[in-house]
Amino acid sequence: FVLSGWSNHPQVQLLLFFTFCLIYTITITGNLLILMVTVHPSLHMPMYFFLRVLSLLDISTASTVVPKMLASFLSEDRSISYMGCASQLYWVIFSTATECYLLAAMAYDRYVAVCSPLRYAAIMNSRVCLSFVLLACCSGTVVSVVQTAWVLTLPFCGPRKMNSFFCDIPPLLMLSCTDTFPYEMQIIVATVLVLFTPCCLILVSYACIISSTLKISSAEGRQKTFSTCSSHLIVVTLYYASGTLIYLRPKSSSSQDTKKFLALIYTTIVPTLNPLIYSLRNKAIKDVLSRMM
Repeated sequence: FVLSGWSNHPQVQLLLFFTFCLIYTITITGNLLILMVTVHPSLHMPMYFFLRVLSLLDISTASTVVPKMLASFLSEDRSISYMGCASQLYWVIFSTATECYLLAAMAYDRYVAVCSPLRYAAIMNSRVCLSFVLLACCSGTVVSVVQTAWVLTLPFCGPRKMNSFFCDIPPLLMLSCTDTFPYEMQIIVATVLVLFTPCCLILVSYACIISSTLKISSAEGRQKTFSTCSSHLIVVTLYYASGTLIYLRPKSSSSQDTKKFLALIYTTIVPTLNPLIYSLRNKAIKDVLSRMM
């Protein structure tokens, strides 16, 4: 296959290279910093355990997509082998699907912390946290294997140039020379399971959190609770919104350029924002980081 990437902007290829190189450097550095900081004994809590897993997933997503994109800025050869495409598609789907379920687990963790603080340690014990992560990884693996195997068994004919910067399902469907309607319906079902189901759980969790927070008499207490949860909500909004807009209409030819920018959000921008949001807005992480430095 041939990835067109951002070749329709030849005059700014070098600028795009340095821009995305900087973004990737921030992503890797920030997430590695989160991994190092959250192993501190004072941060042995479920929230920081989930945050470590989230950082690993962000590193996986960015490292699967960005290096190939950076290489395309410096070379006219934008081809990718069939196995290379399969590998990239598998890891992107696995990392993003697993992160969708992990964000739901993090929302439940915040719900227990705010609504049942006295029972928090008993409910969110290490066994429960590990079970949440394993369930998220197993779900991500199943979704990734099924989607990758299914889309790459479609017959491809004619030009194999994708209007994308990585191997993704919508641009691959555009290259297929067979009726893809059954597969599009399957994509919509998968979108409901991977995006809508965790999103509904998150909304329920935060509805309970808001209801409980409004009952706090202290304005300082309400502000602290909202501050704790707002970081998670920012990431959730960006992540689920971009994914939903892409996969609910997988073969909409009129919006391929728009989908390319939306894909950039959940594969490149969100992995960069996660460590910045969680570290800059979290007093405990900033205190540990300052002591370590």
